[in-house]
Amino acid sequence: MLNDINLQDILFLDIETVPCIKEYNDLTEEMQWLWDKKSERTRAEDETAADAWFQRAGIFAEYGKIVCISVGIMHRADGEWHFRVRSFADDDESKLLRDFSHMLTTHFSSQYKRLCGHNGKEFDFPYICRRMLINKVPIPPILQIQGKKPWEILHLDTLDLWKFGDYKNYTSLRLLAALFEIPTPKDDIDGSEVAGVYWNNNDLPRIVTYCEKDVVTTARVFLRMMGLEDEIKDENISRHE
Repeated sequence: MLNDINLQDILFLDIETVPCIKEYNDLTEEMQWLWDKKSERTRAEDETAADAWFQRAGIFAEYGKIVCISVGIMHRADGEWHFRVRSFADDDESKLLRDFSHMLTTHFSSQYKRLCGHNGKEFDFPYICRRMLINKVPIPPILQIQGKKPWEILHLDTLDLWKFGDYKNYTSLRLLAALFEIPTPKDDIDGSEVAGVYWNNNDLPRIVTYCEKDVVTTARVFLRMMGLEDEIKDENISRHE
């Protein structure tokens, strides 16, 4: 199936999420109670709901928000792959999602277009859809996957491809990059630091840089999974402003 896909029809993406508000105590009583129930099974014995909020609320679409969606697309020129990266980043999640939705609707409505992320089927794609519903943003056709059978959803996922049908464990993008000897920058923030960089340091541009590097790595990993010797060279990466 992969051999039938035009690589230039794939939109690679990654999202970065944070708790929807900084402080647990700023939640309404109802939302505090709901978070207490949601987090009680995963909290350590000495961990409070407030501590769990800042560390983990961002991974749940009901309690987090998207602060960056980075995307990239490949094109062939002069016998080499080139990769163009663009990011949608804003403190106003609604604006971010509207702009992203407009881009998908305008440029990625063809039946041949595909989305690809690492763990995208389990995290990025459903998270985006849920936050669009919460923000009253129309879900573009390419993301309208409710009610579809698994084999009817044509999105691509490098984690899913790596599993080969084995669902027992999770393999990080960083580990796959190391296995395939794909160089990754050493100055990246860790995913667990994103909430702090956003809420404490107010440094959204740093998060954008981190997100864009993951998109590039995802595309490079995908090429290796296709069994291709081709690569995306650093000098062939450009950024859409």
